[in-house]
Amino acid sequence: MDAISILVISILIVVTGILVLRLHAFLALTFAALVAAFLTTDTALEHYAQDEAIIAFKKMHGAEPVADAYSDKNIYEKDLADYVAHRSETLELYKKDYRKQTPMMRVALGFGATCGKIGILIAMASIIGKCLLDSGAADRIVRTVLNWLGEKNAGTAFMGSGFLLSIPVFFDTVFYLMIPLAKATRLRTGKNYLLFILAIVAGGSMAHSLVPPTPGPLIVAEEFGVNLITMIIAGCCVGLCSSVAGLTFAKWINRRIEIPLRDSADASLDELEAQAARSEQDLPPFWLSLLPIILPVILIACATATKTYFQNLGGAEPAQWIETLRPTVETLGDKNVALIIAALVAMGTLITRPNMTRNKMAAAISAALSSGGVIILITSAGGGFGAAIRQSGIKEVIAGTGAEAATIGTLLLVFALTTLIRTAQGSSTVAMITVASIFSPLALQPEFLPYHPVYLALAVGCGSKPIAWMADSGFWVICKMSGMTEAEALRTITPMSIIMGTVGLVATVTGALLFPLV
Repeated sequence: MDAISILVISILIVVTGILVLRLHAFLALTFAALVAAFLTTDTALEHYAQDEAIIAFKKMHGAEPVADAYSDKNIYEKDLADYVAHRSETLELYKKDYRKQTPMMRVALGFGATCGKIGILIAMASIIGKCLLDSGAADRIVRTVLNWLGEKNAGTAFMGSGFLLSIPVFFDTVFYLMIPLAKATRLRTGKNYLLFILAIVAGGSMAHSLVPPTPGPLIVAEEFGVNLITMIIAGCCVGLCSSVAGLTFAKWINRRIEIPLRDSADASLDELEAQAARSEQDLPPFWLSLLPIILPVILIACATATKTYFQNLGGAEPAQWIETLRPTVETLGDKNVALIIAALVAMGTLITRPNMTRNKMAAAISAALSSGGVIILITSAGGGFGAAIRQSGIKEVIAGTGAEAATIGTLLLVFALTTLIRTAQGSSTVAMITVASIFSPLALQPEFLPYHPVYLALAVGCGSKPIAWMADSGFWVICKMSGMTEAEALRTITPMSIIMGTVGLVATVTGALLFPLV
């Protein structure tokens, strides 16, 4: 069966399973992934294995030897022959390995790969969020920020904070960290809960797709030959335009739809009300309350800065003190390590509160991990679904629509293709990587570009926003942690994702026309 048919059938299974049969998202995504894997042809699977082998081989052995780099022709021919032989061997090994894998094995491998990337992050972030709520740290932050900015600017504060935090940290993690603040604000103000939720999404989701060092835009920038400074500046400009548009929509829809504060996986309404009634003296200090949120951001940002510094040194020697500190900084700045440290700090804020016993502490952590476990299952099932869709041959179908030279229309095509893949399999990062691999040959040929390749990268990032729905792990994180129903999320989050992506595309096209940078 062809890839488009597999894609349509898989989407129908997910939608029907969740909306009609009322299946849990984990089951619907897993069933859809299995169907896609069973329908994938051997030819499509062989092409996918070949692509994966080439990527892995280039990472290990680098680019093919170039004759101009050799003074001795014999040495060049020998190196080239060795290179080709090793590449052929790698291709055969990958093809053989994929032939041995059953459809269930391929889905399970996709599930496991995704779980390996996000499992610890979600578990630690759920602990941080629970401890922020139970210790009163979330309430302290909200009270302090509202005292500074006033209630009228709370939505702007959530949007800006979400945008900033999502630059070095995954959006799902940022939402986990900030949703307790939105709940506490709703309890104190008695209104605008939907506005607070959407403001976090508006800021965090755009930075996640447009501003390095988040993985998606970082990989796209590398594929298109865009330096990080250019990508960061351009990503912030376009991302903030989209976030402001998202916040404007959030204020509009908030006046028309009321989302109540419900019991959710991380906290009940009784717990939240008891926390909101506490006096100022019962809350931890502001600096300690903020530490679990800003500490992982600082650690990850420092590690990223250190790696960037060493990559840009060329043949120069680094300063001795930087060389000495580098291993420690990179270890502490690993995203998993940084979140573990932050979780320990958050647990410290909870265990030191009055009347907190070890049994209460254990119950709080168990509740946090239970809620996090559900999100990990759904997200990992989405990873298995995405893997099955990629193996069906969708990349070859899309590659057949590519253009030979870039125009403004190419930006629209890049946006549309990214949107298609993102909508189908849920992951914005996967969609960005797939489309970047298709259009990288064009981006790396400046003579065919009437504008800077950063605009192609921005079109990819904006295209990774629409359409947020049930195949998206972030969609389920927002639903489960905020207490929104699937229908409420489809009426609010989904149209906002379309608006933000479209506004980002308009900003990108406008920039390419007015400031082509070539």
